[in-house]
Amino acid sequence: MLSGGQQDWTVFDAAWYFKRYQDVLTVLGVAGPQDCEAFYTAHGTVLRHSPNPYFDEDWYLTRYPHVASAVVAGLHASGFDHYCTTGLLTHNPHWLFDEQFYARPLAGQASGGHHDYRNGYDHYLRVGDGQCLAGSWFFDPTLALASGVERQGQLGPYSAYVSMVAPQRQAGSPLSVYFDPAWYVQAYPDVAQQIAGGVWRCALHHYLANETPTHYNPNAIFSEAFYASVNCDVAEALADGRFRNAYEHFLTFGLKELRRPSASVDLEAYSHHTSVRQDLEQGGCRDIFAHYVLHGGKPTQDHTFLQESEGVARALYQEMCRIKAPLILADRLDFSTGSPDLSVIMVAHNLFAMTLVALSSLRANYAGGIQVILVDSGSTDGIRQIEKYVRGLDIVRFDGNIGFLLGCNAALEKVSSPITLYLNNDTELLPGAIANMLARFQSEPGTGAVGGKLIRTNGLLQEAGSIVWRDGSVQGYLRDQHPGVPEANFVRSVDYCAGAFLAVRTDALRQLGGFDTRYAPAYFEDTDLCLRVHAMGLDVVYDPAIVIMHYEYGTSGLISGASMIARNQVLFRTTHAAYLRSKSLKNDRMTIRARSCAGVRGHILFVEDRMPCRFLGAGFARSNDIVHAMVELGYQVTIYPVFISDDTRDEVCRAFPDRVEIMHGRDMAGLEEFLKDRAGYYDTLWIARTHNIDRLAPILQNCADTLAGCTIVLDTEAIATPREYARRVLYGQAGEQSEAEALRHELRHLFMVDQLVAVADYEKDVLKESGFQNISVLGHQQRVRGGQPGWAARQDILFLGALHDEQSPNMDSLRWFVAEVLPLLAPLLPEGVRVSICGYVGPDVDLSAFRQNPAITVLGRVDQVGPVYDRHRVFIAPTRYAAGIPFKLHEAAAHGLPSVVTDLLARQVGWTPGQDLLCAAASDPQAFAQCVAQLYNDSAVWHRVRDNARERIQREHSPQDYRTRLAAILAPSGRSSLGGQQVGGFVVDDPAA
Repeated sequence: MLSGGQQDWTVFDAAWYFKRYQDVLTVLGVAGPQDCEAFYTAHGTVLRHSPNPYFDEDWYLTRYPHVASAVVAGLHASGFDHYCTTGLLTHNPHWLFDEQFYARPLAGQASGGHHDYRNGYDHYLRVGDGQCLAGSWFFDPTLALASGVERQGQLGPYSAYVSMVAPQRQAGSPLSVYFDPAWYVQAYPDVAQQIAGGVWRCALHHYLANETPTHYNPNAIFSEAFYASVNCDVAEALADGRFRNAYEHFLTFGLKELRRPSASVDLEAYSHHTSVRQDLEQGGCRDIFAHYVLHGGKPTQDHTFLQESEGVARALYQEMCRIKAPLILADRLDFSTGSPDLSVIMVAHNLFAMTLVALSSLRANYAGGIQVILVDSGSTDGIRQIEKYVRGLDIVRFDGNIGFLLGCNAALEKVSSPITLYLNNDTELLPGAIANMLARFQSEPGTGAVGGKLIRTNGLLQEAGSIVWRDGSVQGYLRDQHPGVPEANFVRSVDYCAGAFLAVRTDALRQLGGFDTRYAPAYFEDTDLCLRVHAMGLDVVYDPAIVIMHYEYGTSGLISGASMIARNQVLFRTTHAAYLRSKSLKNDRMTIRARSCAGVRGHILFVEDRMPCRFLGAGFARSNDIVHAMVELGYQVTIYPVFISDDTRDEVCRAFPDRVEIMHGRDMAGLEEFLKDRAGYYDTLWIARTHNIDRLAPILQNCADTLAGCTIVLDTEAIATPREYARRVLYGQAGEQSEAEALRHELRHLFMVDQLVAVADYEKDVLKESGFQNISVLGHQQRVRGGQPGWAARQDILFLGALHDEQSPNMDSLRWFVAEVLPLLAPLLPEGVRVSICGYVGPDVDLSAFRQNPAITVLGRVDQVGPVYDRHRVFIAPTRYAAGIPFKLHEAAAHGLPSVVTDLLARQVGWTPGQDLLCAAASDPQAFAQCVAQLYNDSAVWHRVRDNARERIQREHSPQDYRTRLAAILAPSGRSSLGGQQVGGFVVDDPAA
């Protein structure tokens, strides 16, 4: 025991040992605690005794069979000896503590700070336990205290629990929401008998320590058999020994991916309940599975504004306007300007308070110059004297109510800026609306008109752009839907946008003569105007970054709506007959096609593991480049993830062009329904990564009719078998399955697709040798950066790559470099040279061992990699097994940073060692260290390698060549194999293999 009552897992606890093993010790003549340590050293290790309550020897040797073998072989005196000398950073000491679980949120504290903590367990016993922090999935200190565990002195709940020496001889009280002891002993009565007989301490002890862990379920909600059977990657991981049971995989990975824990539990559907999301956002539960358990799978009833009637919402809005009006009057709005960025036309017929709110919102929304032309259309309230309260208005006044159309046309003569905005006086602009609208015109010169997302006062959409049908009828897209749905949150070219907020280029507007007066007094005038903008060869754009609250119909009452709509629809249909012939007949199933007007080259559904943000590395940067290039080529792209992303919607949206439809919050469970809802919409289904064709195979079968005419492309990204087989050989886990057999298994579903894409020529050869044809190669694109610092202005060594999990190639390469190469570098480099580790770090990855090394700086994920490349002198890629082509190597070269790599990567990238890079065998750490030292110390070598690598990037990976290759892949080449017209052009020896 340490001073102050803090516990130490490294020491022998004689008093506890004597109590724990008193029956055995008494028989063997051990008189008291004073004789225990000698007995433990001589005999206790053989008996699998634990030296203290914080380390469970018997469990440790059962959990880690390789350690038990090492003890038998005499390499370690005991499991405890192994843990103290070798396993303290990678192994768990007790069935109730998980080093990785604890290190995730406390990595920084557990590896540094004021105290010199040896590992996360050290930190937990000395700090975390006393603060009632959880040390594993299966020990919640709050539940433990509620279940009757009592603190002993200064011991925390965990220390108090594990220090108890008397067996409970019963199921035990719940210690975690993830394990149900009462259910467990009912489901497994033989376990209850063993607990009563003293074999196990409690039900949880049996679950975590038994020798057949896949035979037992932890609760009524999770099924080992189901989870392993429906997830092929889990079955393979269990066979490899990477997980103790399927539940361990579920808690580590499957839960975040919202995989089904059992046939009857759909976590993805459960996550869509508003109350569930609110509880999780507010910290009410650790995760969605815990929420499901605690609520019995029945979320509380949603009570939101959606249940409020439109009338109530409107009344509340009007009342709020009346409350705001005196404050606005006191503020003295001012629109005085000499050179406006835009001109706003607003027509008002009474509604003084509402008009003030609209003007106040406009002024607060944009600090630049705004010309406001207010048309007083026969008002009888405060609008008559509005210029007394608002400075800088251009007033056009009429004695009677002439309506929106004629009022706007009268105001057009006063417009003095290049952009004219029609804005209703029953609107409020959300932040950024005006700036985003002006930016759209500036970034897309072919845009003639821009509209935004209109939200009604009850919080539901009025429209996200609007549709024109062949009969001349119109429809606001997604009316009555939630504004946050993915379909409403990407930029589209549309038929028209409503006149409540409609910005038009002034020169085009004047050329068209404003609104067509034949539609006076109202209805279809905005639709007609947008179609005439289209006829000029200009685009009409819906931009979801422009958000407007719209009271809707606030200025109506002048006319009978139904009769005018009927009259003007006939006029509209006659006037635009040619345009309407290109439109679809009105049908709900055609809405998805009708939501965008013609102009895109085709529609692509892009399926990836998760949203392919660049910072994720591991092929996601390449997928991100492909999506960007697809948009540049004129395609409409929808990204659909196999697993729900942990990243926020805003973070994901920033990673892609704003014209990409991002199905955030969706996953594979809803893909089949999604495809059927969009039958016939997609021209190309692009599936990223070979393992995803396995996941999608049953969906493709069930949606064969839906996908008729759709070209199915599989981008292998990287063929995994060679990499995985190399890893197994490296770790002595090759098993009985040959590499050829594993490759056939990986490629077994490729017969379903029309076209294959490989990342490199050598992977194309692998596919051809496996019997496939119609294979294209699409590698990486890079643009050489100019103006990077030279050799003398740089220092330190950089490792940059994503660390998604503990078994990833990058983690292996880092461990090898730090353990084998870094110690050899110290005498070869100037004093003080450090190694930086940069890149995305998965939530389950523990970098505490690297953080403790004084020669290493852990940067983690950074927003901009350019400055990181610019300040380092040497890039290292010590990869021992990999697939595809290393994107990071190309990126480093494009940034002017030369590399030292293993011979494996040199072969994959096809570059010349000694000229384009330096390399050494992954089995020769001394040679790798010599290469790093040579590149770091020799300016001439550094500049030669850097210049050659940059020249290769410029010659082989230009964005223009990349787009040309992608365009050839996407060019129509026949009907889909699922449509029955061809079989993808493949020659497959055994499609069923």
